[in-house]
Amino acid sequence: MPRSVNAVASRARRKKVLKQTKGYFGRRKNVYTVAKNALEKGQGYAYRDRRQKKRNFRALWIQRINAGAREHGLSYSVFMGKLKGKDIQLNRKVLADLAMNNPDAFKAIVQAVK
Repeated sequence: MPRSVNAVASRARRKKVLKQTKGYFGRRKNVYTVAKNALEKGQGYAYRDRRQKKRNFRALWIQRINAGAREHGLSYSVFMGKLKGKDIQLNRKVLADLAMNNPDAFKAIVQAVK
């Protein structure tokens, strides 16, 4: 009896990988083994960096809040401590946006916590 292989599924699996690597450079786009390795590495980076992106944005927001707070004579840590003490519940994303795009509103918040 001849050996039975599921060529349809194998081809579909390879085709799926090559479709995902469309646009890659050189053999990474059309040689299955190279494309598979490139895709696995790329997906690993994508998974890692979706989490890293959150850290980077939080760091950016903290820098912007710190810059805005220092203009009014407070450091970031003192400002955030006073916010918590006054029970003002604005997250860092909103505070950073106010500090950068609406300095008057941010100044009002700083005056409220002083």
